[in-house]
Amino acid sequence: MNDTASAAPSAPSGRAQRIAERTRGENWKKPPRRIETSECITCDTCLRSCPEEFGAIFDIGLDVVIIPELCSGCPACVLECPVDCIYLDEDWTPTGESVWNHIELTAGGAR
Repeated sequence: MNDTASAAPSAPSGRAQRIAERTRGENWKKPPRRIETSECITCDTCLRSCPEEFGAIFDIGLDVVIIPELCSGCPACVLECPVDCIYLDEDWTPTGESVWNHIELTAGGAR
């Protein structure tokens, strides 16, 4: 019997798994970040500074948003934001279906 033929395909890991499951990393202790859209100048600096393994920041319509399920709470975006409009989101709510549909459409390519 060929071991490779009987091996099941591997499950997605990391960011792809969080997108598939729509959940935050189990070991993430910090709350996710959020962007205060009324203060944001839509420069996309935060989007470009978000580490690829998280890829939590998206342009959705005219707003730049952080998807809490993909955000580890690291300060990379905060350190780069020129207008200081990114805050901890202690009371985050799950991301809505329409946003997940956008993420799934863009997950294969560049953010």
